Amino acid sequence: MFSKNKMNPQGAEAPSQPETKPAPPPGATPPPKPAGLDAGIGSASKSKAAASVLSNDLMIKGDIKTSGDITIEGEVEGNIHAHLLTVGEGAIVRGEVVADDIVVNGRVVGRVRGLKVRLTSTARVEGDIIHKTIAIESGAHFEGAVQRQEDPLGGKSAPKPPQAGGDAPKT
Repeated sequence: MFSKNKMNPQGAEAPSQPETKPAPPPGATPPPKPAGLDAGIGSASKSKAAASVLSNDLMIKGDIKTSGDITIEGEVEGNIHAHLLTVGEGAIVRGEVVADDIVVNGRVVGRVRGLKVRLTSTARVEGDIIHKTIAIESGAHFEGAVQRQEDPLGGKSAPKPPQAGGDAPKT
């Protein structure tokens, strides 16, 4: 829109480096940085790693534990603990799965414990599901019991009611 000639009428060259602000006088406090510029970028990349993916040609025997996200496309014989667990459509997991969020598109043989559990239409689960919230799409195959708990990750089952003639607490 503007040409160099109009900005520098005497034909002087434009400065090669951008202007810098003068340094603050000694003893002066620097102005505060705007919130979210430096802190948001650096902390987001450090705190949130990319999801780990176990490809469909991978077969693992053993437990898997991560504080991050994991997607299983292959086969796992062992327990899985994660933040977000996605079981792919062709995946098979034989063992207990525990995560904050669990999405099952494939097959799980074992107990499922999660705050949010979602079984898609292609899911096959053979085992109990302990959850805080659950969604089961039409077409999902499920064999087992469903139990809602306020803290399904705590690992403890819901207290069983005392049986008649047992050691019931006295009031």
